[in-house]
Amino acid sequence: MCRLCDPYPLCSCRGCIFITNEVVALDKAVTIDTSAIYKEKYKSYIYLRATPTDEKDSITAERLSHVDADPHEVALWVLLKRTQSANTDIRLQAVQELADNHHWHDYQYQTAAQVIDQQTAVGLARTPQVDLRFFLPPPVLPDLEDGWSAEDGLRQLLASLPLSEVDKCVQYFTSLALRESTHSMAAQRGGLWCFGGNGLPYAQSLTSVPSEKVESFCLQALVQHSKVQSHCDHIVASGGLQLLQRVYQLRRDSLKIQRNIVRIIGNLALNESVHQAIAQSGWVSVLAEMMHSPHAMQASHAARALANLDRETVKEKYQDGVYILHPQTRGDQPIKADVLFIHGILGAAFKTWRQKDRNMSEEEKEAESWDDYTECWPKSWLAADCPNLRVLSVEYDSHLSDWGAKCPAENQRKSLAYRSQELLKKLKLAGVGERPVVWVAHSMGGLLVKKMLLDASEDPEMHGLIKNTKGIMFYSVPHRGTFMAEYSVNVRYLLFPSIEVRELCKDSPALRNLNDNFLNMAKEKEFKVLSFAETLPTNIGPMIKILVVPSQSADLGIGELIEVDVDHLNICKPEKKDSFLYRRSLQFIQESLQSYLSSEQHNNTVGFSALVNMVNVHKGVLVECDPAMKQFLLYLDETMALGKKFILKDLDDTHVFILAEVVQTLQERVGELMDQNSFPASQK
Repeated sequence: MCRLCDPYPLCSCRGCIFITNEVVALDKAVTIDTSAIYKEKYKSYIYLRATPTDEKDSITAERLSHVDADPHEVALWVLLKRTQSANTDIRLQAVQELADNHHWHDYQYQTAAQVIDQQTAVGLARTPQVDLRFFLPPPVLPDLEDGWSAEDGLRQLLASLPLSEVDKCVQYFTSLALRESTHSMAAQRGGLWCFGGNGLPYAQSLTSVPSEKVESFCLQALVQHSKVQSHCDHIVASGGLQLLQRVYQLRRDSLKIQRNIVRIIGNLALNESVHQAIAQSGWVSVLAEMMHSPHAMQASHAARALANLDRETVKEKYQDGVYILHPQTRGDQPIKADVLFIHGILGAAFKTWRQKDRNMSEEEKEAESWDDYTECWPKSWLAADCPNLRVLSVEYDSHLSDWGAKCPAENQRKSLAYRSQELLKKLKLAGVGERPVVWVAHSMGGLLVKKMLLDASEDPEMHGLIKNTKGIMFYSVPHRGTFMAEYSVNVRYLLFPSIEVRELCKDSPALRNLNDNFLNMAKEKEFKVLSFAETLPTNIGPMIKILVVPSQSADLGIGELIEVDVDHLNICKPEKKDSFLYRRSLQFIQESLQSYLSSEQHNNTVGFSALVNMVNVHKGVLVECDPAMKQFLLYLDETMALGKKFILKDLDDTHVFILAEVVQTLQERVGELMDQNSFPASQK
């Protein structure tokens, strides 16, 4: 039989003929418009043609190779290109416009995150209300080897650091961190960090200490190493940035560990040679996220690190312990003056300047808008009232007793003279002295301010600081010493006073000499001075309550002195924004800088200024009371129940100035007087 006559091949052949006929028919029936494909192609890919800057009509003008592109898509690519401009103004404006436009699509944010360079990323991170989708997440870190932990990595990094340029405190922290056991990484270095194999005598063993605690010790040691410029390159080259990223992600629930890590990043960022490495390891996105933290300390640590990374708009460098509270982001407000906050013994850059703590029930907190409580009133209140100010806060370690010292080898570094020189160097790098300055100091911080200004007056390179000092505000500063120092000496076996406290002994020759020299300079330079004094004793321990700085010691001898009915710890913590303590402090800052600040800012407290003007504060005491008691005091004053009028000034609903000499009488007889006088029972 012929194969062509075989039924199966014949059927297959007929099937091919059928399919072919269908394809031909379909081709005739359907027409594909290829022009649509080209249109979509040009919408998906934007082609920019380089144009000289001087040929462009405006900053947004750009020539495109195809006019059918999506305008929203064009805008993104134009701005991204502008961020690469050689013209600084064009570049900065492009970054600002990128951040200001909150209508980008998700894919556009992702595109921008992959395109932007290091300086653009830093600029975006320092832009208010920036969308975090502009930043790529940190690179994925490789899995750790079996039996290896982040804690082991920190120890290995510490053990590998050079021994050069290391002071005793760095030695102390490093030894403490490495001494978990005889099998620590220090042993692998032949005991170099153990100083003979035994470690420092005051370094405690970390055996069986939780990993988080050991990591905290290691990070404290790395903070000290990161202050040494030659060690920064070694930390980066040894993978320190990636290791810190791992610990940061691991300890997201520990604010303290995260602050120490970002503190290290801020110190590393002082060296421009490692900026690229910091950006490539994903730290810009981490810092941008931390800038949005509701915690003032977290946001301020991130702001310091980003300011040190931003070499386009920031010329100053913020060394360890110098924090910028305002402005923490880029902005168009010109900075016209500086306000510096210096804490006292046992204080800190943030906690000293928090709002006064209030013991309230949950219901009372809701009624009193507890959500408005601020962890740092200079950052929250002062920055809002005076946006043209740069507000800085300085931190240094201080201790009531050497038993509580973080570094037992640091005693020689605790004197006023040493701290003054160290802080002056840091403030100079931060640009302090180039603008008008107002100093705000609490307790021993005021003595430090006086010492710094005296030292600056003897240094030709620091004369700008003296010339630009316009005002100094002292909160309970012991110009003539404090009884607390004497008390500490008398019970030295229990308290063993530190160098700071020994320098504060009442009527000490050193304090007298410091005060006399400063008074002479202040009078010559015509510094404006305002002093606040506490009137309530402070609880400093079990069954120990003393007036830390009496009014006689808080009185510098020039300027105004205002006594406030609070204790030593709360003299610098206003209860609320409209309290007398804050309003008077704000008024002093504005008056000291009135020729540099705008008239609108200065007028914020003009009305309040009229209330306290011309009060003889050297003879009066500020009393804060509820409205009912206020009415009772006015009644006693009017009827001369104490034998004379005693109210010097009626300020507002809850504040009056009264003669200082009647305070004790009022305290002793207030109940008796209320019974004797026919005062309405509802207001008693």
